[in-house]
Amino acid sequence: MGKLATFTRRSFLIGSAAIAGGIAFGVYKVKQTPDNPLSEDLAEGAATFNPWVLIDNEKVTLIVPHADKGQGVASAQAALLAEELDLQWGSFDTSFGKPSAAYWNTAMAEEGVPFMATDESAAAETMRSVMAGALKLMGMQGTGGSSSMPDSFDKLRLAGATARETLKLAAANRTGTDVSELKTENGAVILPDGSTVKYTELAADAANIAPAENVTLRSPDEWKLIGKPMPRLDMPGKATGTLPYGIDLTVEGMLHATVKVNPRQGGSINSFDASKAEGMPGVKQVVEITNGVAVIASNTWYAIQAANAIDVNWGEAPYPAEQVDHWQEIESSFTRQRLDKVWRDDGDVNIAMADASIIAAEYRSPYVAHQPLEPLNAIVKVTDNEVEVWTGHQLPRMLQQQVAAVTGHQPDQVTLHNQYIGGSFGHRLEFEHVKQAAEIANQLRGTPIKMTYSREEDFAHDFPRHIAAAQGQGVVKDGQVHAIDLSIASVSPVNSQMGRAGISVPGPDAQISTGAWNNPYNLEHFRMRAYRTPELAPVSSWRAVGAPGAGFFFDSFLDELIHAAGADPMNERIRLMEHGVSRKVLEAVAEMSSWGGESAANKAKGVAFVESFGVPTAAVVEVENTDSGIRVENVWIAADVGTVIDPVNFENLVQGGVVWGLGHAMNCEITYADGKAQQSNYHAHEGMRIYQCPNIMVRGLENGHKVRGIGEPPVPVTAPALANAIFAATGQRIRELPLNKHIDFV
Repeated sequence: MGKLATFTRRSFLIGSAAIAGGIAFGVYKVKQTPDNPLSEDLAEGAATFNPWVLIDNEKVTLIVPHADKGQGVASAQAALLAEELDLQWGSFDTSFGKPSAAYWNTAMAEEGVPFMATDESAAAETMRSVMAGALKLMGMQGTGGSSSMPDSFDKLRLAGATARETLKLAAANRTGTDVSELKTENGAVILPDGSTVKYTELAADAANIAPAENVTLRSPDEWKLIGKPMPRLDMPGKATGTLPYGIDLTVEGMLHATVKVNPRQGGSINSFDASKAEGMPGVKQVVEITNGVAVIASNTWYAIQAANAIDVNWGEAPYPAEQVDHWQEIESSFTRQRLDKVWRDDGDVNIAMADASIIAAEYRSPYVAHQPLEPLNAIVKVTDNEVEVWTGHQLPRMLQQQVAAVTGHQPDQVTLHNQYIGGSFGHRLEFEHVKQAAEIANQLRGTPIKMTYSREEDFAHDFPRHIAAAQGQGVVKDGQVHAIDLSIASVSPVNSQMGRAGISVPGPDAQISTGAWNNPYNLEHFRMRAYRTPELAPVSSWRAVGAPGAGFFFDSFLDELIHAAGADPMNERIRLMEHGVSRKVLEAVAEMSSWGGESAANKAKGVAFVESFGVPTAAVVEVENTDSGIRVENVWIAADVGTVIDPVNFENLVQGGVVWGLGHAMNCEITYADGKAQQSNYHAHEGMRIYQCPNIMVRGLENGHKVRGIGEPPVPVTAPALANAIFAATGQRIRELPLNKHIDFV
């Protein structure tokens, strides 16, 4: 390998987006960086220039470490690399790669600091740099928070450019041509006479030279892939049913398993009788695991049927058993003792409300399940020396730690083969199902165990979106919104989720009120307080985390005040919006929806704006008030992500987010009785039906100078836009989700 090991193990080139300290964009050799995982066991004649590019004499492999949950991020990452590496689209392989600290996620720093995304002050940028440095030291590899593109945009383009220029150096050395005379195209170096040398032919040569430094990235007017429609790399496999998900995999010699765990989340198991199950067809063994039992059988169906036959005596829930008590605990949290943080305190709300006519309202947002189509599953094989895991997961390195703690191995003895995920929405940020599979496999060392949840078990042991309530007071004056005092109470979703991973997160939880406190309106008087309820049922990140609930609270209440002031809902939002990029988003949906024009009989429009993950997003929903109920006719939605990587995938993600958000706002709720989730399958937690799906018109704006992600921001804006449209059509102001508790939909 010559010098390869020295260069790839000790250092690789990254852009300043990945460097703590906030230096201006450039290319730097950072000495104390994680090892390049591709350099381990590198085949003779293969070359790797950084953790994202591997070339041998047969093919080019691009490492796309962010988990693909259906959002198309594998293709998007590949496009960033291929753009600079001059690869023909689809002429390469992709791999999720090994878990590695080299793939730390710098963009997660944006959500980890207590500053609005629009705040680019020295203090805010310094804090983001410090947080990015902490994530680097932790080696925090993760997918979530719409961070994949912000994290990848500079790093992966730079990785591709470094590989490209190094291959040109290799070609120059081989041919005696000055490197300045060489070009690249379609996976080959082009010589001055027009002849070509394929990258695969140069791999052995490139393996023996140092990676190029001070490379130049292509300017946007040179892009051939970024910003252009691209057929997603996973589409042929999905269309033909050949793309393997974790649930499709088989490993030689494996047995199947399922679990039956206390449906009162976190409750213990007192006793069980598996005598009937043990005699059922295909059953190999019944074993006890934490808070439950597992059935091991010759196939999943046999395992699930046997699990259903086990008689279990469960312990009590470690939280209130009945839903009414959950709400009571939330609503009793608006006290000084439970104040988590005052997030905004602009102007003087107390003076503004003194001797004024106060408009008051209360809101609720329920527990909601993740409910992806692919039930939780994992294959685990445990031996004395190593553990292998096959599953799709969003936190690969943390998964290694969690599994190692179960089996008694070291984290570096745990190998994760990450897979495509059939939907997550935050579900695959959790570890319990993989830990259960590891518990089972640890009792049958040497035998691979494929553990699969039944759909009912998946619902019963989901960690849903957190429950929340809000209290709002406001004042209107001279036909305008004058003051808002909004308080939100909830459990901490971050502490609940991280606590299960053994991580304590100090300080306030911004996700209690994100979607409300961070909206960049220039309200003259605005106070936003968050209150923390002691933990109830365990909860987790759900698509857009705090913004779907808090965004519904804030924008709905703002709409109430605008109507009370007699102002136009769109024009007043635009007037209040001091942030230029966000204002253009509102102006875009106003133009798209022909806001202000005449509406047909029984039809009306509602508008909403919510910023989440740095993405200003506005939507207009048009509904028809029929004799049978509300029909959602049209949705116009605009969002600004700075740079749209693929306009087709952007549109698809936004449309999917709208359908997801509307369906849950209309119909979905998880409630507890006797400590158990009452909703056991899709029939009781129903999304939007095809016949209910509206026309959805999308516009992606690129006025922001930071690259942002679009997987989650379309969701929070949907509920308030729909509720505001219902008010405009019917005069009925609905302040509680799901909306179907108060109105019918057709």
